[in-house]
Amino acid sequence: MVNKIKTLFDKVWNEHVVVAETEDVPAILYVDLHIIHEVTTPQAFSLLREQGLPVRRPDLVLATMDHSTPTTPVSSFKDLEIVGEGAAMQVRQMERNCKEFGIELLGFDSVERGIVHVIGPELGATQPGKTIVCGDSHTSTHGAFGALAFGIGTTEVGHVLATQCLLQRKPKTLAINVEGSLGRGVGAKDLVLGIIGNIGVNGGTGYVIEYRGAAIEKLSMDSRMTVCNMSIEAGARAGMVAPDDICFEYLSNKPRAPKGLDWDVALERWRRLRTDDDAVFDKSVNISASNLKPMVTFGTHPGMVVGIDDPIPDNRSDASFRKALDYMQVEAGKPMSGNKVDVVFIGSCTNSRLSDLQEAADVMKGQRVADGVRMLVVPGSQQIKKDAEALGLHKVFVDSGAEWREAGCSMCIGMNGDTVGRGQLSVSTSNRNFEGRQGVGARTVLASPMTAAASAIRGVVADPRPFLRS
Repeated sequence: MVNKIKTLFDKVWNEHVVVAETEDVPAILYVDLHIIHEVTTPQAFSLLREQGLPVRRPDLVLATMDHSTPTTPVSSFKDLEIVGEGAAMQVRQMERNCKEFGIELLGFDSVERGIVHVIGPELGATQPGKTIVCGDSHTSTHGAFGALAFGIGTTEVGHVLATQCLLQRKPKTLAINVEGSLGRGVGAKDLVLGIIGNIGVNGGTGYVIEYRGAAIEKLSMDSRMTVCNMSIEAGARAGMVAPDDICFEYLSNKPRAPKGLDWDVALERWRRLRTDDDAVFDKSVNISASNLKPMVTFGTHPGMVVGIDDPIPDNRSDASFRKALDYMQVEAGKPMSGNKVDVVFIGSCTNSRLSDLQEAADVMKGQRVADGVRMLVVPGSQQIKKDAEALGLHKVFVDSGAEWREAGCSMCIGMNGDTVGRGQLSVSTSNRNFEGRQGVGARTVLASPMTAAASAIRGVVADPRPFLRS
């Protein structure tokens, strides 16, 4: 007997199965949207050439350049070569590949260019119920719209380009129920860091997470994207939030969202994308949003996280734990607040949207970046940059002593000229704090835009709440 009571994940998965999985063979899953960038595609296109294959559905592929591109103004390949010949080569190859295979590329001259997981939603290409893949771990961002979205490897990028399908084993389901309300100075980044701290970096392994509950339903789409973005940091295959009126309102004016009668038809379909009342998840976790503080990481993975004024735990019996503290140059029993900061980075596919920049600007207004601190503010897309400048946010940052940059991944990954020096401590709104992630020997503290801004002002890891005016 077929079970008609389903989770959100089950509904989206079932609609996209071309061939069901067996004990021996994964399912063949149809892909609605394939987003690509310059770093994980060269080998995939080479595979197509070797096999004499075209891109099966170029109309379902959207390309941008974000990882290797500098966030200083770029007008030519000569500008790119300042960052490095490797970056320039990747970008040149991306332009050639897209032209040869008939794929739309949001290149240097496009006002729509930006970070891959920012522009999909911003353009309305990301929609409820879609399957979305990209050769990037943080593709889970798009799950905020009720899409099933996950990162794939370079070989799989080639498979999707050639077939518009993908071999996948069906994951299990994990409900994370978040009740209560986020307090003053506590945002979506603090929430997701708190969740990862609770379930651990392997807590979601083998699962697709559905974020549920009153606290999730109150979040804006920008905030939901922040939460879903970091699902992979808990080991999950993907993260999802059921689409609702907040989601539909967000999409209603986006250029690539359905229009007219098509919108009405889509909306009727999207409203059915909710977990049925009696559906059972394979696993459930309950979180109280009301108990969270501004959160910061203290170690070398996102699960090593504490409240801003809470002591770092003592786990001396764990050699890897001791190694992480030694690398970060912090001490168990002491809080992260007060540790000297060298660099502050506001940006990345986690926290570079307009509301993130607004939150940071609210803290920075009338303040100055502390002496000896370098602060980079990098919008997630050229459109966000334009919107922020229309609101005067760039002036708040520049007047405070921060650097206002062009759109791109920037200091999140340290492969485009924006890096943190050896031994320097960076408070970053990005998503990974592994050793050397932001530069060789760099030390990374993950935090919210508000906490990052407060830390820039104080010159030490700092609580943003004293800076909030309401």
